[in-house]
Amino acid sequence: MRLTRYFLPTMKETPAEAQIASHRLMLRAGMIRQASAGIYSWLPLGYKVLKNIERIVHEEQQRAGAIPVMMPTIQSADLWRESGRYDAYGPEMLRIKDRGDRDMLYGPTNEEQITEIAKAGLKSYRDLPVNLYHIQWKFRDEVRPRFGVMRGREFLMKDAYSFDIDRENAERSYNRMFVSYLRTFERLGLKAVPMRAESGPIGGDMAHEFLILAETGESEVFLDRTLADLTLGERGLDYADDAEMAAIRGDWTASYARTEDEHDAAAFEAEVPEERRVTARGIEIGHIFYFGTKYSEPFGASVVNAEGASVPLHGGSYGIGVSRLVGGIIEASHDDKGIIWPESVAPFQVAVVNLKQGDAESDAACESLYERLGAMGIEVLYDDRNERAGGKFATVDLIGCPWKVVVGPRGLKEGTVELGNRRTGETENLSADALVNRLAAQFGHG
Repeated sequence: MRLTRYFLPTMKETPAEAQIASHRLMLRAGMIRQASAGIYSWLPLGYKVLKNIERIVHEEQQRAGAIPVMMPTIQSADLWRESGRYDAYGPEMLRIKDRGDRDMLYGPTNEEQITEIAKAGLKSYRDLPVNLYHIQWKFRDEVRPRFGVMRGREFLMKDAYSFDIDRENAERSYNRMFVSYLRTFERLGLKAVPMRAESGPIGGDMAHEFLILAETGESEVFLDRTLADLTLGERGLDYADDAEMAAIRGDWTASYARTEDEHDAAAFEAEVPEERRVTARGIEIGHIFYFGTKYSEPFGASVVNAEGASVPLHGGSYGIGVSRLVGGIIEASHDDKGIIWPESVAPFQVAVVNLKQGDAESDAACESLYERLGAMGIEVLYDDRNERAGGKFATVDLIGCPWKVVVGPRGLKEGTVELGNRRTGETENLSADALVNRLAAQFGHG
């Protein structure tokens, strides 16, 4: 993409209403614009990041065996009355009436809707296990929406729902999602720590939150430092191997890690040596629940087991805040110049900066690099504006391109261009061919 043809309304000044880094940088980088309190339009740069995150979440959910569906944003109030949550949920739920004076609502979550689907479609233990998920916009009427997309009223959410014959099998589904979340967040460049958590309005007696550590986190967290060293890395995963899934969950939950709501100071001191105790702030980016028969029983969602008896389905719910992740990644990865995107979600992987627009040799070299890198499937932003070099560098650093290619007359006389890494700040001079080969290898196109 040529920057002269792109819509990128960046801002030099920090907006007064932005209180945390992600909100400031998303506004300054031209990623979002506020439509009303807690509701945002996603502009091209922000939309590209959002779709990259969504793609990774889709891939990892399906790798773990979840099947995509799409449920409506507007739900019938009758479903929620059946579960008993319509009156209990609170003013965060947007309640509306259609033209037939029927009570409707803008869905804040989908347990009722998916249980109704399962009731109609699952009849026998042979139909199980099933895990259905969708990525859909949600609405919760927060009393004080703030921090940009971190606590907005409208947000993009991944919801998965598992159905099993009993608790033992439901826990196997839970473990698969637990491991899938670890893999998903690693692919997004995040170190997420699973912590025992309350189930809240979802219900159930087993739940974990996945949090990333950041100074602006809304929760205080307490953990054993050894958890920060755990990683799946390039490890192959067999989601059909229940023992492997249980073992991984065991590894990640063996050490102390709790939010402030679940924290036990005495246990923390007893279980964790002083030099490994970490007290920090955390941002929730995922939450998983086992809620048993909480929804299947009031809906009459049951199947026939191997003995011929009708038994209620055991359910689980697994959420990832897709739009919230955009803000979470920025909170975890930025500096005073701007955003530092992980390569997996960056809107553009490489920025080509022409130091002397209008110089024939510089223009030709930039055009060649732009075409060659783009032909390999690398997302390239070519800053072809007639702008001072300082302004171009500021823009590229603000929007967080992982790699920066700087082309100018001085380097070209020596047969080189400069390649810079946004995260480390390291630079090196290479020939154009060597640079193309380096980036091809970096992005798996070698």
